[in-house]
Amino acid sequence: MYYGLKHQIEMRLVFTLYCFLCFFSVSAQQIDNVHYEQSGKTIIVTYDLSELKSGQTVAISLFCSEDGGKTWGTSLQKVTGDVGKGIKPGPNKKITWDVLTERTSLTGTISFKVKAEGNLLGEIEMIFVQGGTFTMGSNDGESDEKPIHSVTLSDFYIGKTEVTQKQWRDVMGNNPSYYTNCDNCPVEQVSWDDIQDFLQKLNQKTDKSYRLPTEAEWEYAAKGCNKSKGYTFSGSNSLGDVAWFNDNSGSKTHPVAQLQPNELGVYDMSGNVWEWCSDWYGDYVGYAQTNPKGPASGSSRVLRGGGWGGTLQFCRAASRNRINPDYRDSPVGFRLVSPK
Repeated sequence: MYYGLKHQIEMRLVFTLYCFLCFFSVSAQQIDNVHYEQSGKTIIVTYDLSELKSGQTVAISLFCSEDGGKTWGTSLQKVTGDVGKGIKPGPNKKITWDVLTERTSLTGTISFKVKAEGNLLGEIEMIFVQGGTFTMGSNDGESDEKPIHSVTLSDFYIGKTEVTQKQWRDVMGNNPSYYTNCDNCPVEQVSWDDIQDFLQKLNQKTDKSYRLPTEAEWEYAAKGCNKSKGYTFSGSNSLGDVAWFNDNSGSKTHPVAQLQPNELGVYDMSGNVWEWCSDWYGDYVGYAQTNPKGPASGSSRVLRGGGWGGTLQFCRAASRNRINPDYRDSPVGFRLVSPK
């Protein structure tokens, strides 16, 4: 829902007298008290940003139309002040647009639009996983992959990619990764314990219920769920098609979603970084289960998928690993799931 303020004003920008119809379109639940004025060669917009959830920020954009708001084009770029991502609530926010740096002239009926959007929701892309029954484990791997057993899972969503350094920094304000200067690379050097703090803050900001996948959910998604073609790795029998591993990674992480996805359209479930699961590590049971969450207690948490230094054996969709929940290392990251 939007509301607006309409006024007729005259503005002289260096050489021409323009008649502006200024229409400010904003989110009524987030922005109040919108005002504007000309200051020399610039236009200054002020507003109050309020009624956000605790800790939440938004992205603010300013648009200009020269046909009375019929078309808007892209957001204005020569703007400074309280604009862009990460804007916190508060009064007397200000945007300054350097008009003549961005436009050589303005003609027609000029309109403006201020837009507020949540800056986290659109950045974490999730893939729907239809629930079903699958065979968990393998008779072709290590002993802890046995016995193979039937698992039935409900619908859920899983991250299309591993959580990136940018996504982590947007929530936590820091980047713990060893391989930095790569916003689209997976965040690493994060422990299971670190991720619990991340999840608390992320869910507070977004009013969502993101969490780590259970080990069963992870394997089901890695195998392609009800679209599975029975591949050894997540999306292929040829590891180099879908994974950054010890033969092709150059001993470092790579930007997410650069290789082929699996049957669901999910990337990097084999290779790039090991991915934490929510479960305590324990032996498999020999009977059918529904939505299992692993042992009630333990000393190690589950890791899945292999990393940039992983061999073919570790990058298999059924392969398991375990480590202490406070462990941090450059091949270790995670991805998110959420309920339907």
